Amino acid sequence: MAKNRRDRNSWGGFSEKTYEWSSEEEEPVKKAGPVQVLIVKDDHSFELDETALNRILLSEAVRDKEVVAVSVAGAFRKGKSFLMDFMLRYMYNQESVDWVGDHNEPLTGFSWRGGSERETTGIQIWSEIFLINKPDGKKVAVLLMDTQGTFDSQSTLRDSATVFALSTMISSIQVYNLSQNVQEDDLQHLQSLIFLVRDWSFPYEFSYGSDGGSKFLEKRLKAYIKIYQGEELPHPKSMLQATAEANNLAAVATAKDTYNKKMEEICGGDKPFLAPNDLQTKHLELKEESVKLFRGVKKMGGEEFSRRYLQQLETEIDELYIQYIKHNDSKNIFHAARTPATLFVVIFITYVIAGVTGFIGLDIIASLCNMIMGLTLITLCTWAYIRYSGEYRELGAVIDQVAAALWDQVGTLNSLQLNAAPI
Repeated sequence: MAKNRRDRNSWGGFSEKTYEWSSEEEEPVKKAGPVQVLIVKDDHSFELDETALNRILLSEAVRDKEVVAVSVAGAFRKGKSFLMDFMLRYMYNQESVDWVGDHNEPLTGFSWRGGSERETTGIQIWSEIFLINKPDGKKVAVLLMDTQGTFDSQSTLRDSATVFALSTMISSIQVYNLSQNVQEDDLQHLQSLIFLVRDWSFPYEFSYGSDGGSKFLEKRLKAYIKIYQGEELPHPKSMLQATAEANNLAAVATAKDTYNKKMEEICGGDKPFLAPNDLQTKHLELKEESVKLFRGVKKMGGEEFSRRYLQQLETEIDELYIQYIKHNDSKNIFHAARTPATLFVVIFITYVIAGVTGFIGLDIIASLCNMIMGLTLITLCTWAYIRYSGEYRELGAVIDQVAAALWDQVGTLNSLQLNAAPI
């Protein structure tokens, strides 16, 4: 692999020297350089250059490897591209102890310059992927990614938030590039990352390097940790997982709300009683419509991740359907009268049986029927009081369940007798 320098002149332009790389499979030799994979358009929309990304990640040397994405994020004009070029210099000279090189050697790679206007837009990836052996012997592909600085004069707040969020979610390691100090507003939207404080001005308080930085962050973050001193701690999740869950839960809520509104239009409180078969047909139609709506919403996490949320949606819709069945049945005057009618039939039957058995001398059976009739009459009076007063609703529900069981049992016996073939 050949590596030629791409030198920068004093005006910030590049000379003819470039990094070059090649593989045994590819001809001719290609020049390594930054590749724009996320393009920011004039209307503040974003476009992913899939062709460029595929050309990098689907090359023969990389496609079967795990990718470690290293990115630098932070405010604009704070030296992110400058830092990325030092990373490039290390990756190309990592076997050398003096990988930094001569102090007068031009820094090449990602485009950078002085001035007050932004240089990098969107997200850029270095076209050459570096294959590195981990301590366990596993080979991974290291990808260097430069990002647009936040809060420049030409970008909206949405632009900055989008680029920052995307770079955070796809990075294995993200360096958060700050200047001079760590401030409260630098911490409010962050989770787990590396802080690089440029031009640290207080080495007499905390020394340069990771040791001094760790002590400084430990002191500075103690105040921020007070948020987590309650009895319940928030469950730690990656930003990608939390965003994917939020997307899917929002899609579930939207689909469920659609089902609920349309069912209200069909059998809501001011609608008349609907035949159970028609209600079931409408339920199945609206359930399928809600599922299609859920699947049509753009979500993060992939189909496998969304499957459990789809199951959650179907379960919640079925639970709503059960409630609509009960609500619809309450509008049916015959259904409402099922309990008193059943109890009245039991009273009438036991009264007749008691009279007949008493007339023929079967006093024990007559007494038993009289007792059942008395208990049923008391139950009927109790049920009427519960319906009138609204008290002891649990007891009323038990009476309704027993009456419904008797009603269904008699209906089942009648069906068996009607369907039985004559011998």
